[in-house]
Amino acid sequence: MLKGLISTKSTVFALFLEYMLKALKYLTNMKRLPILLLILVAAVFLAFQTLGSSKSTPPTKYEQILQTVTQLLTQGHFQPQEVNDEFSKKIFKKYFQQLDDNKTFFLKSDIQLLSKYETKIDDEMKGAAPVEFFLETGKIFSKRVEEASVITKEILSKPFDFTVNETIITDPEKIDFPANEAERRERSRKKLKLMALEYYSDMLDVREKNKGREGYVAKSDEQLEKDARAKVQSTMDRIYNRYRYKFNDDEKFSVFVNTITQANDPYTEFFPPIEKRAFDEQMSGRFFGIGASLQYDEGNIKVATLVAGMPAWKSKEVEVGDIILSVAQGKGTPVEISGYETEDAVKLIRGEKGTEVRLTLKKKDGSIKNVSLIRDEFVQDEIFARSAVVKRDNEKIGYIYLPEFYADFEHPDGRHCAADVAKEVKKLKDQNVDGIVIDLRNNGGGSLYDVVQMVGLFVEDGPVVQVKDRDGKPSIMRDKDRSVLYDGPLAVMVNEFSASASEIFAAAIQDYNRGVIIGSTSTYGKGTVQRNIGLDPSSGFSASNSELGTVKLTLQKFYRINGGSTQLNGVKSDIVLPDNLEDLKVREKDNDNALKWDEIAKAPYTTWKSGYDLKSISTIAKERLDTSTVFQTIKKNSEFIAKQNDKEYSLKLDTYRKEQKQITTAIRQNESMMKLTDSLNISFAPQDVDRFPNDKDKQARFNQWLKNLSKDIYLDQSVKVMNDMIVQRNIALGKPQAVEGKKAF
Repeated sequence: MLKGLISTKSTVFALFLEYMLKALKYLTNMKRLPILLLILVAAVFLAFQTLGSSKSTPPTKYEQILQTVTQLLTQGHFQPQEVNDEFSKKIFKKYFQQLDDNKTFFLKSDIQLLSKYETKIDDEMKGAAPVEFFLETGKIFSKRVEEASVITKEILSKPFDFTVNETIITDPEKIDFPANEAERRERSRKKLKLMALEYYSDMLDVREKNKGREGYVAKSDEQLEKDARAKVQSTMDRIYNRYRYKFNDDEKFSVFVNTITQANDPYTEFFPPIEKRAFDEQMSGRFFGIGASLQYDEGNIKVATLVAGMPAWKSKEVEVGDIILSVAQGKGTPVEISGYETEDAVKLIRGEKGTEVRLTLKKKDGSIKNVSLIRDEFVQDEIFARSAVVKRDNEKIGYIYLPEFYADFEHPDGRHCAADVAKEVKKLKDQNVDGIVIDLRNNGGGSLYDVVQMVGLFVEDGPVVQVKDRDGKPSIMRDKDRSVLYDGPLAVMVNEFSASASEIFAAAIQDYNRGVIIGSTSTYGKGTVQRNIGLDPSSGFSASNSELGTVKLTLQKFYRINGGSTQLNGVKSDIVLPDNLEDLKVREKDNDNALKWDEIAKAPYTTWKSGYDLKSISTIAKERLDTSTVFQTIKKNSEFIAKQNDKEYSLKLDTYRKEQKQITTAIRQNESMMKLTDSLNISFAPQDVDRFPNDKDKQARFNQWLKNLSKDIYLDQSVKVMNDMIVQRNIALGKPQAVEGKKAF
């Protein structure tokens, strides 16, 4: 069949397909991961579709990108949506929401004027019509922004009356776009008044706190109100400048394409080349830059710190406090960074190792200086696994922190989190710890390969996760190494932002009955698999980068070895610890475009013989938490704070301050209760005491991290749970156990 296809296509495609078939045979023989086979087959299919087309090359990059993205969505997405008029209407509506979420700029008449495109976006996606909608919308948006800037200055030029009894609705789902200019102006007035009211109220608090302090000059109410308006104007100028100077057609197009991709699911995403590079850097922990951290300061991007040994420091020409005016790539045209956010500027300054970046700096004495620097490698050690030891009573508990499942696939010696965690486990075993706690709080996931390897450190060989594409049968990814690096008591800490690979790890540990999951009621609920595909048909989409950009495409779904998906439901904790985020809408299930939960057949696996009863461990912990004033107060306050997001805000000072006092009291009470009164006895392993001898700033941050951990009430509870597990295990093994000064057998 494939030979027949080759004969009907171009010689170029025949050679390409022959190459792909050889590669496919190689991967099959080498028994590589099934997902690699899937990507390769998808690449052949998509390349065949593209090269078999009789259409000419699209005339603009926007049309080329949009049509290619559409092909990937319809032919490769796990659950593609039909690209038709109904889909077009959906994108039409969502694009306005993306550009103007607070419904401040556009008028209803703008929507009506552009309604001729309401059923034509699908035609643009298919190449049956030129790309026009986002361009026409962008023109109107830019015009409305300039009008809003004028309106803002007019409104902020006059004092606000905070004695008037009026309210504002801030939830965009409860309001429509303004019907006319008067309504838009009134909405802007209320929004600006709320911003000024927030500043003004804070200033009143500062004045009251400093009342009577020597040297403090108290300002009048009138002056404070004027200062509040000035702060609002500064904030709005920053926003408008970004729209003017940074939010160009390319950025608007990226928003447009991502409106389309994320209508399929939240994680299918379009990356322009510079954004893809930033994504890769985050995954690998390795980037190339000048070794300077930046900060935003009153409309300027300033140099905040310099890293010893890096290009900026070596040059002796860059100093802390310098203002960066423009950035140029080698001999390229300098880009003025007025209106840029710090993150935007960082992306411009970073690039490939050994390449030149030219900065125009305004020095502290006002002089202007041009500096040429050659980028070098810098490693973000903060994202890598690290460990510590907690001593409690007669027990030593090992603690491993993993902020993400990082992996550097581009370099043979690149860091992989599974290997790093294995090193930390060995380090803790050398300290003779009695149990290990792995902290995956706020870990958004990452490398699928590494999570499989990491589970294998704690269980014998067996399945770890099931993966299913939209057409095929589920494939099982398994640990093939029968050895177990650590077989002692194990706990995994999670929260609402533990997602994807974190959920796979937690689910496998839970399904194997290998350890206890501690944290929020459930994890985030991201159970989908993405792969990066470069938008270059000539490579058959086999490359992950392209000059046109890259699509992170949802191709598969994860399923636990017990058959249930982690999608939407996440992983439910065995022991629930109340926290600030529980009642907020922050999980996958709160996203309208999220894929649904389902389940498949269970994979064959054997549960772990742990020596302790997880159900009784959970019961003991629950009893402890139910009698904890701290956690019950956190739960009560969190429920109250969450309800404040759905209300109207008063613009009357007295009412606003009364409401804010209640909210602030609840927040501050929670913040104070989240810190232990008596610090944990926690320390580094001997080899980590001076982990960064050549970088004092990095070592200081490392030490501060340990200090913060010593006050962490959630780690404290996890250590208590671990102690319960150790006691049970020792009793099961017939070991004597100290209990309140006595011996238990």
